[in-house]
Amino acid sequence: MHPTQTIQTEADTPAQTLDALQPHAELKRIVLTGFMGAGKTTVGRLLAERLGWSFIDLDAYLEEREGLSVPEIFARHGEAYFRQRESRALASVLGRSHVVLALGGGTPEILTNRLLLEQTPGTTTVFLNAPFPALYDRCVLQAIVRPVLSDPALAEARFRERQPLYRRLARHTVDTADQTAETTTQTLLAKLCSADAALLR
Repeated sequence: MHPTQTIQTEADTPAQTLDALQPHAELKRIVLTGFMGAGKTTVGRLLAERLGWSFIDLDAYLEEREGLSVPEIFARHGEAYFRQRESRALASVLGRSHVVLALGGGTPEILTNRLLLEQTPGTTTVFLNAPFPALYDRCVLQAIVRPVLSDPALAEARFRERQPLYRRLARHTVDTADQTAETTTQTLLAKLCSADAALLR
């Protein structure tokens, strides 16, 4: 596996300069991963807007394809069915170019999904990281509804199980606990635009 780079905040980078930057031409897809509440959707939308790219939230994309919400899919068909459909949706999105994709928190648990992300050329993955208490509080404040959140102990166990997967999959890690979505976006954009093409998948 490739080494993970931890991105530090670049508060002195002017926002207007970042607006003029574009990532290397070989980079076609930016994938954001992390636990629920990490800011994947918010940061993803901001990043896509800055780049002039499309933004896709994988959960929302899957809901549209299935005609059901994620909790409804879990309730009616179970997690195994959901993960199968999620893998198909991921493969579909990775066929697109100039897209910022926010993964579901559990997407990297499935080997098929990890292989899709690792083996699709022009794709780089970013882990948005924060401590579990901060993430859980964000989910509660945002009224995020997921079966795992009904049991805080179970949610924390899932969080700890997924952490190594997020880290191994990601090209970069951004610590978001003390950063706004705007600051995270600026930091990430500056890093991606200066990345060596040789580091891109």
